[in-house]
Amino acid sequence: MKISGYLTIRSVSNSEAIQLKVIQFQKYSVSHGEQMFSETDVPAPVPGPHDVLVRVEAVSINPVDTKIRAGHVNVPEAVGTLGWDAAGTVVAGGAKTQIFKPGDEVFYAGTFTRNGANAELHLVDERIVGTKPSSLSFAEAAALPLTSLTAWQLLFDRLQVPIGKTFTSDSLLIVGGAGGVGSVLIQLARRLTGLTVIATASRPESRDWCTRMGAHHVIDHSRPLRQQIDALAVSPVTLIASLTHTEKHLPELVKIVAPHGKIGVIDDHDYLDAVPLKAKSISLHWEMVFTRPLFETADLIGQHRILNEVASLVDAGVLRTTMTRCLSPFSAQSLGEGHRLVESGTSLGKVVMSRTAQASL
Repeated sequence: MKISGYLTIRSVSNSEAIQLKVIQFQKYSVSHGEQMFSETDVPAPVPGPHDVLVRVEAVSINPVDTKIRAGHVNVPEAVGTLGWDAAGTVVAGGAKTQIFKPGDEVFYAGTFTRNGANAELHLVDERIVGTKPSSLSFAEAAALPLTSLTAWQLLFDRLQVPIGKTFTSDSLLIVGGAGGVGSVLIQLARRLTGLTVIATASRPESRDWCTRMGAHHVIDHSRPLRQQIDALAVSPVTLIASLTHTEKHLPELVKIVAPHGKIGVIDDHDYLDAVPLKAKSISLHWEMVFTRPLFETADLIGQHRILNEVASLVDAGVLRTTMTRCLSPFSAQSLGEGHRLVESGTSLGKVVMSRTAQASL
């Protein structure tokens, strides 16, 4: 099979396989003073029955990448590359593929039970892949899959908010609105529901970002939240999406949320005390973006459908990319810079590494 005129891949034995470049990570490495990544050659992967082989054009960097690299989240020993947020072009498919064909432009999040997309070529099950928004570059598209899936599933599946701009007297509080998931969640809630959207951000630039994404109100999570909510005189907060530092904010969130309310959580904890939720009959909802591929659920194709819906909304001008920083070239050095930016906790939106240089937003 031919890849953009520069390489031919054959279904051959490992001894005959063409070598491709990947960026491997050093487990337990830290972002200062150590070599986090190295470039090496490996045999070209051969698609399984439901796999598509994608020539990777851009990859975005998520907190999960930094956590796995640092050893805070475990993955199978066979996983040597990070990067579960990518955009590229299909170059081949497995025997049972039906959705995509060579030449199709796609975007997807993958699963961390398999190698990530910090590589020239990447295998991914086509049932969790979406058609890339035609209005976006590969870099702009790579910023969206993982965070869009997380935000969509959290809002519409876990918190069970109906899609539609029907009137509602409810408010949604998003803790950590300027990050990758928050940036998409604000847009979805503002443009596809009738909720009053309140986001939290602590710096002038992050507050401005949340407003640009569509938040009705922005409050400061470095200050007591309840007094700020009361000062807004908004509809009752019946829904909370806690995207960061949930353990720290939980006592105050319990005070803020209305009786029979819902709290959705995505961040990692060693311990989270849910007992205080009982008095108000508050329900707690976990969202884990990789659940479908991790357990190969019967509704695995659901991720494909969500990503296609997101792409349609982007192309219709309803949603926008959340890429704010584009690093190039596609190298170990660029990837290291991206991890440092994400770990700084000060970056807005998403950091992307691309084969094609593109101005940061």
